[in-house]
Amino acid sequence: MNGLRRPRLIPRLDIKGNKVIKGVQFEGLRVIGNPAELARRYAEDADELLYLDTVASLYGRNQLVDLLTETTADVFIPITVGGGIKSCGDAERLFRAGADSIAVNTAAVQRPKLIDELAQHFGSQAVTVSIEAKQVNGGWEAYTNHGRDKSGKDVVEWCREAVSRGDGQILLTSIDQDGTMRGLDLPLVRACSVQPVPILASGGAGNADNLREVSELVDGIAIGALLHYSKTTLKEIRELLCSSPIAAIFHGNQPLSQFRGDQD
Repeated sequence: MNGLRRPRLIPRLDIKGNKVIKGVQFEGLRVIGNPAELARRYAEDADELLYLDTVASLYGRNQLVDLLTETTADVFIPITVGGGIKSCGDAERLFRAGADSIAVNTAAVQRPKLIDELAQHFGSQAVTVSIEAKQVNGGWEAYTNHGRDKSGKDVVEWCREAVSRGDGQILLTSIDQDGTMRGLDLPLVRACSVQPVPILASGGAGNADNLREVSELVDGIAIGALLHYSKTTLKEIRELLCSSPIAAIFHGNQPLSQFRGDQD
């Protein structure tokens, strides 16, 4: 990424049923609030939104059409939607409801040709492959079903295959860092950012110096816990990322919560 550019800031809303939930490393899930209400709150300063149904693949369903219809009535920024998409028909219903891009994980791992089909039907720019990565033996393994199941796929190799099949963007989530607010997985991002498609980094946003480093490698940063727990705002993150020298403003490697004066 060009050093003069700054990444898109994208609130990530993980959804279970009709609620946004958040945990740490995909466990200990807590209810955060109503998806449409949170989308409206974040949309004012966000570049895009992520809606990810965390149980759709597990239960073989997709319940986001009604939520999308409600949200897009008064939210006018791009929305990427994932969860339970197994076919072009599933994707078509979400696009008709207002999605700008669809994200696939479990079904693509199980049947990689799905990526080819989606890219051919809707165009690569509308397809995001979501990869949930966990550290294993010095590398990373891709997981499915919101971190529940191992895939046996090496993350870097899976990135390469997904792009070769027509994927237009990668949502790269570190399971190890998810919800910790200690920093995005920089080695993971570096290993995957060589791919010739936009990378959205997710999982652990919260450490200031880390955000600065990651911002130079990716096209977007997905943010969950920092926003959900009111540690900072998108406007503050954007202002801080655009400031110089950023390290001095952030006081080294302190978390953003300390910059705001929070004590937790």
